[in-house]
Amino acid sequence: MKIQLEQVAPKEIEARSFEIITQELGDFPLEPGTEAIVKRCIHTSADFDYAKNLCFSKDAVKKAQEAIKSGASIVTDTQMARAGINKKTLAKYGGQALCFMSDEDVAEAARKNGSTRATASMDKAAAMDEDLIFAIGNAPTALVRLYELIKEGKIHPRLIIGVPVGFVNVVASKELIMELDVPYIVAKGRKGGSNIAACICNALMYTAE
Repeated sequence: MKIQLEQVAPKEIEARSFEIITQELGDFPLEPGTEAIVKRCIHTSADFDYAKNLCFSKDAVKKAQEAIKSGASIVTDTQMARAGINKKTLAKYGGQALCFMSDEDVAEAARKNGSTRATASMDKAAAMDEDLIFAIGNAPTALVRLYELIKEGKIHPRLIIGVPVGFVNVVASKELIMELDVPYIVAKGRKGGSNIAACICNALMYTAE
């Protein structure tokens, strides 16, 4: 069997990938305004299930882009997600990509309270009293704590990206976020990850420009 390789110039690989994604999606109905986010998630994961799994609250993309352009910062639950965010583009609007998971005060608070670091990092973010977008790709406990903080009136996120991956409380934590009157982009089910959280942030920034 002779293997046939497609001849594509290095600078054209990404564009060609998106062409293939568009072709394979065909006439699958995507919510207007969400196409770039869905396609970038598929590009990152090679998983077309994101065309069905990603859920957007009303005007979530528009509200998120307004937040980014007004200087909102992005808080992640992993250093991997933070690393994947285009910080140069975000800085153009005055925002930062932040992750508190490695901070000593977060580790101490988690030990003291018997919680996860992800939970403690959400408490630290809430204490900032700033405009924030949350990009959660790993820890369902971060989503649960955000839900509690929002219900208590202690934090008012501009957007929650809820895409933790895994099995324990992952599905339920995402469902909690979708009960709130807060803009969200959630990957229903077990799929997600830090790479998906970061790519959603980047897609929002790239289409905001």
